[in-house]
Amino acid sequence: MSPIIGVFPASGGLGSSVVNHLKTLVPASQLLLIARHPEKLVASSREGASIRQADYDIPSSLTNAFDGVDVLMLISYASFEVQHRAEAHKLAINAAIASGVKHIFYSSLGFAGNLSDESVAHVMGAHLLTENYLAAQKDKVSYTSIREGLYSESFPIYTAWFDPKSPVEEITIPHSGDGPGVSWVKQDNLGEATARLIVSYVTNPTRFSYLNEKVLLSGQREISLTETVEIIGRTIGKKLRIKEISVDQYVDLPQIGDKHTYHGIDLSREWSTAWQAIRNGEAATVSLALKDILGREPEDYETTIQNLIGNI
Repeated sequence: MSPIIGVFPASGGLGSSVVNHLKTLVPASQLLLIARHPEKLVASSREGASIRQADYDIPSSLTNAFDGVDVLMLISYASFEVQHRAEAHKLAINAAIASGVKHIFYSSLGFAGNLSDESVAHVMGAHLLTENYLAAQKDKVSYTSIREGLYSESFPIYTAWFDPKSPVEEITIPHSGDGPGVSWVKQDNLGEATARLIVSYVTNPTRFSYLNEKVLLSGQREISLTETVEIIGRTIGKKLRIKEISVDQYVDLPQIGDKHTYHGIDLSREWSTAWQAIRNGEAATVSLALKDILGREPEDYETTIQNLIGNI
């Protein structure tokens, strides 16, 4: 009997990408897709995938959610929080172990440099705690932590929520734009590579290269924030520039507070540590793993941005 691959949550951006690529690699009947809103998975159900409901924010729903799953793709809780997010992951991992899951793939993040265990980025905190927790459970369940590089599509988060439909000329962030940059990577390239890693493990667990290891999936070129903004500007036909401001000034920007509020707490100041991490080179590492797994060059940043906002 073929191993069952579970994906949770299966309906978000990365989850949907992973699922779509898994369906090109294994029969849909081999998939068990779990989401807070299972109605979003109707198309996969019609193709033969099994569907379940579970929600990180309802711990009781995780009990038995992973029953019958052999290999679980655990996609991180969508938040910038640390303790709440890490605790949600811990509960899901414990539920997976209780259900007899043999291997967990976890979607970590591409800060912390070249697979380092330290980061100044607040957003990386929950990922590091989760990686440490998985490592401590390796006698119960093996794991692979996939450090998914910073999405090319996520540029608004790093440009003070720049809106290509209503562009400003001056992007005000607590960073000069110079120095180490970001090895941006298209989300769907990450989804495809993640799916391929999962199937590689399922096909031959004993020869899998990343057993109880971390792997960084990055773009193939480091791009400074200055060049990042210039590429966006060229794409929309508007000259853009970065103006460095203080963290205090950043958190007071009118468009910021609501964007970084979770469970009633404004984490704008905590989020600003991402720019210090970029300044330290944490997001600049270029890994060849993504290219090797895909068997081709990943899509470059310029192409992704052109396809994303070129016609706005």
